[in-house]
Amino acid sequence: MTAIFKREFKSFFSSPIGYIFLAIMTFWSGLWFWMIFTSGSPDISIVILSATTVIIFAIPILTMRLMSDDRRQKVDQVLLTSPVSLTAIVLGKFLAAFAVFALAFAPTVIYEIVIAALVKVEIMAYIYPLLGMLLLGATLISLGMFFSSLTESPALSAILSIAINILVTYLPSIVSLIPTTAGETFLEKAAAVILKGITLVLEKLSFISIAESFGENIFSIVNIVYFLSIIFFFLFLCVRSLEKRRWA
Repeated sequence: MTAIFKREFKSFFSSPIGYIFLAIMTFWSGLWFWMIFTSGSPDISIVILSATTVIIFAIPILTMRLMSDDRRQKVDQVLLTSPVSLTAIVLGKFLAAFAVFALAFAPTVIYEIVIAALVKVEIMAYIYPLLGMLLLGATLISLGMFFSSLTESPALSAILSIAINILVTYLPSIVSLIPTTAGETFLEKAAAVILKGITLVLEKLSFISIAESFGENIFSIVNIVYFLSIIFFFLFLCVRSLEKRRWA
């Protein structure tokens, strides 16, 4: 797994992908830090949580080639027939992408130091939202890897990942726009109740809502387990996808 991790991590910076991703993330966080700094706000969580908007589109840049590129270049069979387990292959690739993602938040350490030099800060107000964003990023990476394992086209993988990211992130907001006012008939009242129930469930399960709850300094084991469960689920699907190709 270590060899896979090193290979994939280096590949991000032997091509423009890693640099483009880090440039996008650094520009975005820098822009938000400048805005809160000039407004006199010491709330670093705003900077960290603002990344939810950009990672929906930026993470597919990391994941689009993770699985599909090996397949496109016909080198996947070398990996599939190697003594390395499929689980180790998937985990190595996942951890490499996650390491690059985590690097994107390195500037926030500097931002926190700058703020701490000016006003008294609560360290957990930095750690909690950062934890939420790392969990959200890891979840979207695992999801993107799964789509990358289904095709040999990085472009198609990226498109699918972006579409699903938007869906799982903004679906609760979209559904909430649907009128849930009960009508006169029984069917209209029943439909209103069902729609309201669906909206509440989607809001509770929304990736972005759960990630942003960490910004309220809420440490929830349930939320952590929720993210980890989704990560393990999609990584498991990646392993199954590779296993299917191994015996194809």
